[in-house]
Amino acid sequence: MLETLNTRLTKLMPILTPLSLILGVVFEDIGAQLTFLVVWLFAFMTFAGSLGLDFQALKVFIRYPYMILLTIIGLHIIMPLWAYFVSTLIFDDHLLMIGFVLSVSVPTGVTSFIWVSISHGNKALCLSIILIDTLLAPLIMPAIVHIVVGQAIDIDMSSLIIDLLWMIVLPSILGMILNEYTDGRVEKTLGKKLAAFSKISLYFIVFINSSIIAPYIKDISWELAGIIGVVFFVAVSGYILWILLGHYIWRDPTVVSTLVFTGGMRNIAIGIVIASSYFPPKVAIPIVFGMLFQQIIASQFSRIVEKYRKYIASQEQWE
Repeated sequence: MLETLNTRLTKLMPILTPLSLILGVVFEDIGAQLTFLVVWLFAFMTFAGSLGLDFQALKVFIRYPYMILLTIIGLHIIMPLWAYFVSTLIFDDHLLMIGFVLSVSVPTGVTSFIWVSISHGNKALCLSIILIDTLLAPLIMPAIVHIVVGQAIDIDMSSLIIDLLWMIVLPSILGMILNEYTDGRVEKTLGKKLAAFSKISLYFIVFINSSIIAPYIKDISWELAGIIGVVFFVAVSGYILWILLGHYIWRDPTVVSTLVFTGGMRNIAIGIVIASSYFPPKVAIPIVFGMLFQQIIASQFSRIVEKYRKYIASQEQWE
Protein backbone atom coordinates (compact mmCIF):
# COMPACT_ATOMS: atom_id res chain seq x y z
CA MET A 1 0.00 0.00 0.00
CA LEU A 2 2.76 2.44 0.98
CA GLU A 3 4.75 1.57 -2.15
CA THR A 4 1.72 2.26 -4.32
CA LEU A 5 1.19 5.56 -2.52
CA ASN A 6 4.85 6.50 -3.08
CA THR A 7 4.58 5.71 -6.78
CA ARG A 8 1.51 7.91 -7.11
CA LEU A 9 3.08 10.74 -5.13
CA THR A 10 6.14 10.61 -7.39
CA LYS A 11 4.06 10.71 -10.59
CA LEU A 12 1.98 13.56 -9.22
CA MET A 13 5.01 15.60 -8.11
CA PRO A 14 4.66 18.16 -10.97
CA ILE A 15 1.10 18.77 -9.74
CA LEU A 16 1.42 18.40 -5.97
CA THR A 17 4.47 20.67 -5.64
CA PRO A 18 2.79 23.79 -7.11
CA LEU A 19 -0.43 22.83 -5.30
CA SER A 20 1.50 22.83 -2.00
CA LEU A 21 2.83 26.27 -2.84
CA ILE A 22 -0.65 27.60 -3.62
CA LEU A 23 -2.10 26.14 -0.41
CA GLY A 24 0.76 27.69 1.57
CA VAL A 25 -0.04 31.10 0.15
CA VAL A 26 -3.78 30.71 0.76
CA PHE A 27 -3.34 29.41 4.32
CA GLU A 28 -0.32 31.53 5.20
CA ASP A 29 -1.40 32.03 8.83
CA ILE A 30 -1.41 28.27 9.42
CA GLY A 31 1.86 27.59 7.60
CA ALA A 32 3.69 30.39 9.41
CA GLN A 33 2.96 28.70 12.74
CA LEU A 34 4.50 25.40 11.61
CA THR A 35 7.99 26.64 10.72
CA PHE A 36 9.50 24.77 13.69
CA LEU A 37 8.70 21.50 11.89
CA VAL A 38 10.82 22.22 8.82
CA VAL A 39 14.19 21.16 10.26
CA TRP A 40 12.72 17.91 11.60
CA LEU A 41 10.95 17.14 8.33
CA PHE A 42 14.12 17.72 6.35
CA ALA A 43 16.22 15.55 8.69
CA PHE A 44 13.66 12.77 8.20
CA MET A 45 13.79 13.18 4.41
CA THR A 46 17.58 12.96 4.45
CA PHE A 47 17.52 9.84 6.62
CA ALA A 48 14.96 8.11 4.39
CA GLY A 49 16.90 8.99 1.24
CA SER A 50 20.22 7.81 2.73
CA LEU A 51 19.01 4.27 3.42
CA GLY A 52 20.03 3.45 -0.15
CA LEU A 53 23.59 4.74 0.31
CA ASP A 54 26.59 2.90 1.72
CA PHE A 55 30.21 3.74 2.44
CA GLN A 56 31.32 1.67 -0.56
CA ALA A 57 30.37 4.68 -2.67
CA LEU A 58 33.45 6.46 -1.32
CA LYS A 59 35.67 3.88 -3.05
CA VAL A 60 34.34 4.99 -6.43
CA PHE A 61 36.25 8.25 -5.91
CA ILE A 62 39.48 6.32 -6.53
CA ARG A 63 38.21 5.29 -9.98
CA TYR A 64 36.67 8.63 -11.03
CA PRO A 65 38.46 11.36 -9.02
CA TYR A 66 38.53 14.00 -11.77
CA MET A 67 34.92 13.41 -12.78
CA ILE A 68 33.70 13.76 -9.19
CA LEU A 69 35.85 16.84 -8.55
CA LEU A 70 34.57 18.45 -11.76
CA THR A 71 30.98 17.82 -10.67
CA ILE A 72 31.56 19.38 -7.25
CA ILE A 73 33.33 22.38 -8.83
CA GLY A 74 30.44 22.80 -11.25
CA LEU A 75 27.85 22.51 -8.50
CA HIS A 76 29.44 24.93 -6.07
CA ILE A 77 31.60 27.29 -8.13
CA ILE A 78 30.58 27.44 -11.80
CA MET A 79 26.80 27.45 -11.33
CA PRO A 80 26.78 29.89 -8.36
CA LEU A 81 28.95 32.29 -10.40
CA TRP A 82 26.58 31.91 -13.35
CA ALA A 83 23.52 32.50 -11.14
CA TYR A 84 25.23 35.55 -9.63
CA PHE A 85 26.01 36.99 -13.07
CA VAL A 86 22.51 36.43 -14.48
CA SER A 87 20.62 37.64 -11.40
CA THR A 88 22.69 40.81 -10.96
CA LEU A 89 22.42 41.54 -14.68
CA ILE A 90 18.61 41.42 -14.60
CA PHE A 91 17.68 42.40 -11.03
CA ASP A 92 19.01 45.24 -8.94
CA ASP A 93 18.13 43.42 -5.72
CA HIS A 94 20.72 41.95 -3.33
CA LEU A 95 18.18 39.66 -1.64
CA LEU A 96 17.10 38.10 -4.94
CA MET A 97 20.74 37.61 -5.90
CA ILE A 98 21.35 35.71 -2.66
CA GLY A 99 18.29 33.57 -3.40
CA PHE A 100 19.44 32.68 -6.91
CA VAL A 101 22.95 31.80 -5.75
CA LEU A 102 21.63 29.70 -2.85
CA SER A 103 19.27 27.83 -5.19
CA VAL A 104 22.20 26.43 -7.19
CA SER A 105 24.71 26.14 -4.33
CA VAL A 106 22.92 23.42 -2.38
CA PRO A 107 24.09 19.79 -2.66
CA THR A 108 23.01 17.58 -5.53
CA GLY A 109 19.63 15.94 -5.07
CA VAL A 110 19.24 12.33 -3.94
CA THR A 111 16.46 11.98 -6.55
CA SER A 112 19.12 12.39 -9.25
CA PHE A 113 19.82 8.67 -8.71
CA ILE A 114 16.34 7.84 -10.02
CA TRP A 115 16.90 9.78 -13.25
CA VAL A 116 20.43 8.40 -13.69
CA SER A 117 18.97 4.89 -13.37
CA ILE A 118 16.21 5.66 -15.91
CA SER A 119 18.76 7.13 -18.34
CA HIS A 120 21.17 4.19 -18.00
CA GLY A 121 23.90 6.23 -16.35
CA ASN A 122 26.68 5.10 -14.00
CA LYS A 123 24.77 4.42 -10.76
CA ALA A 124 27.89 3.79 -8.68
CA LEU A 125 29.38 7.11 -9.77
CA CYS A 126 26.08 8.85 -9.09
CA LEU A 127 25.89 7.49 -5.53
CA SER A 128 29.49 8.51 -4.92
CA ILE A 129 28.83 12.10 -6.04
CA ILE A 130 25.68 12.30 -3.89
CA LEU A 131 27.47 10.95 -0.81
CA ILE A 132 30.62 13.07 -1.10
CA ASP A 133 28.72 16.25 -1.94
CA THR A 134 26.30 15.67 0.95
CA LEU A 135 29.09 15.15 3.48
CA LEU A 136 30.88 18.29 2.24
CA ALA A 137 27.74 20.46 2.60
CA PRO A 138 28.52 21.80 6.12
CA LEU A 139 31.84 23.11 4.79
CA ILE A 140 30.79 24.34 1.35
CA MET A 141 27.42 25.96 2.08
CA PRO A 142 28.59 28.29 4.92
CA ALA A 143 31.57 29.37 2.79
CA ILE A 144 29.31 30.26 -0.16
CA VAL A 145 26.84 32.06 2.12
CA HIS A 146 29.67 34.07 3.69
CA ILE A 147 31.06 35.09 0.29
CA VAL A 148 27.68 36.00 -1.20
CA VAL A 149 26.22 37.80 1.81
CA GLY A 150 29.36 39.66 2.86
CA GLN A 151 28.56 42.28 5.48
CA ALA A 152 25.07 43.04 4.16
CA ILE A 153 23.30 40.58 6.46
CA ASP A 154 24.46 39.28 9.81
CA ILE A 155 24.48 35.46 9.69
CA ASP A 156 25.21 33.16 12.63
CA MET A 157 27.58 30.80 10.80
CA SER A 158 27.99 28.43 13.76
CA SER A 159 24.21 27.89 13.88
CA LEU A 160 24.13 27.36 10.12
CA ILE A 161 26.84 24.69 10.31
CA ILE A 162 25.05 22.94 13.20
CA ASP A 163 21.77 22.97 11.26
CA LEU A 164 23.48 21.47 8.20
CA LEU A 165 25.07 18.76 10.33
CA TRP A 166 21.70 17.96 11.90
CA MET A 167 19.67 18.08 8.68
CA ILE A 168 22.13 16.45 6.25
CA VAL A 169 25.25 14.81 7.65
CA LEU A 170 23.99 13.02 10.77
CA PRO A 171 20.82 11.56 9.15
CA SER A 172 22.93 10.51 6.13
CA ILE A 173 25.51 8.73 8.28
CA LEU A 174 22.77 7.02 10.32
CA GLY A 175 21.07 5.84 7.13
CA MET A 176 24.35 4.52 5.68
CA ILE A 177 25.23 2.72 8.92
CA LEU A 178 21.87 0.93 8.84
CA ASN A 179 22.44 0.06 5.19
CA GLU A 180 25.87 -1.41 5.96
CA TYR A 181 24.64 -3.25 9.09
CA THR A 182 21.77 -4.92 7.22
CA ASP A 183 23.72 -5.56 3.99
CA GLY A 184 21.32 -3.32 2.08
CA ARG A 185 18.14 -4.99 3.32
CA VAL A 186 16.99 -1.87 5.15
CA GLU A 187 16.46 -0.06 1.84
CA LYS A 188 14.05 -2.76 0.64
CA THR A 189 12.16 -2.91 3.94
CA LEU A 190 12.21 0.34 5.91
CA GLY A 191 13.33 2.48 2.96
CA LYS A 192 10.35 1.60 0.79
CA LYS A 193 7.94 2.22 3.67
CA LEU A 194 9.41 5.64 4.44
CA ALA A 195 9.61 6.80 0.81
CA ALA A 196 5.96 7.90 0.71
CA PHE A 197 6.29 9.80 4.01
CA SER A 198 9.43 11.45 2.63
CA LYS A 199 7.44 12.80 -0.34
CA ILE A 200 4.71 14.03 2.01
CA SER A 201 7.37 15.76 4.12
CA LEU A 202 8.63 17.53 1.01
CA TYR A 203 5.16 18.86 0.23
CA PHE A 204 4.78 20.05 3.81
CA ILE A 205 8.10 21.91 3.57
CA VAL A 206 6.92 23.66 0.40
CA PHE A 207 3.58 24.45 2.07
CA ILE A 208 5.19 25.91 5.19
CA ASN A 209 7.84 27.95 3.41
CA SER A 210 5.51 29.29 0.74
CA SER A 211 3.40 30.73 3.56
CA ILE A 212 6.47 32.71 4.61
CA ILE A 213 6.94 34.26 1.17
CA ALA A 214 3.18 34.67 0.59
CA PRO A 215 3.25 38.49 0.84
CA TYR A 216 5.72 38.61 -2.06
CA ILE A 217 3.90 36.29 -4.48
CA LYS A 218 0.25 37.09 -3.78
CA ASP A 219 0.34 39.96 -6.23
CA ILE A 220 1.41 38.91 -9.70
CA SER A 221 3.92 41.46 -11.00
CA TRP A 222 6.45 41.80 -13.78
CA GLU A 223 9.20 41.28 -11.21
CA LEU A 224 7.67 37.96 -10.11
CA ALA A 225 7.29 36.86 -13.74
CA GLY A 226 10.93 37.82 -14.31
CA ILE A 227 12.04 35.79 -11.28
CA ILE A 228 10.19 32.71 -12.54
CA GLY A 229 11.69 33.13 -16.02
CA VAL A 230 15.25 33.53 -14.70
CA VAL A 231 14.84 30.53 -12.36
CA PHE A 232 13.83 28.41 -15.34
CA PHE A 233 16.64 29.77 -17.53
CA VAL A 234 19.37 29.17 -14.93
CA ALA A 235 18.11 25.63 -14.25
CA VAL A 236 17.98 24.67 -17.93
CA SER A 237 21.39 26.25 -18.64
CA GLY A 238 22.87 24.05 -15.89
CA TYR A 239 21.69 20.90 -17.65
CA ILE A 240 23.01 22.14 -20.98
CA LEU A 241 26.38 22.91 -19.38
CA TRP A 242 26.75 19.31 -18.20
CA ILE A 243 25.76 17.85 -21.56
CA LEU A 244 28.43 19.96 -23.26
CA LEU A 245 31.13 19.21 -20.67
CA GLY A 246 30.35 15.50 -20.72
CA HIS A 247 30.33 15.35 -24.49
CA TYR A 248 33.56 17.25 -25.16
CA ILE A 249 35.56 15.75 -22.27
CA TRP A 250 34.36 12.12 -22.12
CA ARG A 251 31.97 11.57 -25.06
CA ASP A 252 30.41 8.67 -23.16
CA PRO A 253 26.57 8.54 -22.85
CA THR A 254 26.82 6.77 -19.49
CA VAL A 255 29.02 9.52 -18.09
CA VAL A 256 26.97 12.29 -19.71
CA SER A 257 23.77 10.92 -18.18
CA THR A 258 25.34 10.81 -14.73
CA LEU A 259 26.78 14.32 -14.96
CA VAL A 260 23.56 15.83 -16.34
CA PHE A 261 21.40 14.72 -13.43
CA THR A 262 23.87 14.95 -10.55
CA GLY A 263 24.94 18.38 -11.81
CA GLY A 264 21.51 19.61 -12.85
CA MET A 265 19.36 18.49 -9.93
CA ARG A 266 19.54 19.99 -6.45
CA ASN A 267 18.46 19.22 -2.92
CA ILE A 268 16.42 22.41 -3.14
CA ALA A 269 14.53 21.78 0.09
CA ILE A 270 17.70 22.49 2.10
CA GLY A 271 18.00 25.82 0.28
CA ILE A 272 14.45 26.71 1.32
CA VAL A 273 15.21 25.79 4.93
CA ILE A 274 18.39 27.91 5.00
CA ALA A 275 16.70 30.84 3.25
CA SER A 276 13.70 30.87 5.58
CA SER A 277 15.82 30.37 8.70
CA TYR A 278 18.62 32.89 8.11
CA PHE A 279 17.40 35.44 5.57
CA PRO A 280 14.48 37.79 4.88
CA PRO A 281 11.54 35.99 3.17
CA LYS A 282 12.31 37.46 -0.27
CA VAL A 283 15.48 35.34 -0.51
CA ALA A 284 13.37 32.17 -0.60
CA ILE A 285 11.34 33.16 -3.68
CA PRO A 286 13.78 31.93 -6.40
CA ILE A 287 14.45 28.77 -4.41
CA VAL A 288 10.78 27.85 -4.02
CA PHE A 289 10.12 28.32 -7.73
CA GLY A 290 13.23 26.26 -8.48
CA MET A 291 11.59 23.34 -6.75
CA LEU A 292 8.54 23.64 -8.98
CA PHE A 293 10.55 23.19 -12.18
CA GLN A 294 13.05 20.55 -11.08
CA GLN A 295 11.22 17.31 -11.88
CA ILE A 296 9.67 18.70 -15.06
CA ILE A 297 13.05 19.79 -16.45
CA ALA A 298 14.64 16.48 -15.42
CA SER A 299 11.98 14.51 -17.29
CA GLN A 300 12.58 16.51 -20.47
CA PHE A 301 16.35 16.12 -20.29
CA SER A 302 16.00 12.38 -19.80
CA ARG A 303 14.60 12.37 -23.35
CA ILE A 304 17.45 14.55 -24.59
CA VAL A 305 20.01 12.24 -22.98
CA GLU A 306 18.35 9.24 -24.66
CA LYS A 307 18.61 11.00 -28.05
CA TYR A 308 22.26 11.75 -27.29
CA ARG A 309 22.84 8.06 -26.55
CA LYS A 310 21.37 7.10 -29.92
CA TYR A 311 23.44 9.80 -31.66
CA ILE A 312 26.70 8.49 -30.18
CA ALA A 313 25.74 4.92 -31.05
CA SER A 314 25.10 5.90 -34.68
CA GLN A 315 28.41 7.78 -34.84
CA GLU A 316 30.30 4.75 -33.53
CA GLN A 317 28.73 2.54 -36.20
CA TRP A 318 30.23 4.71 -38.94
CA GLU A 319 33.72 4.81 -37.40
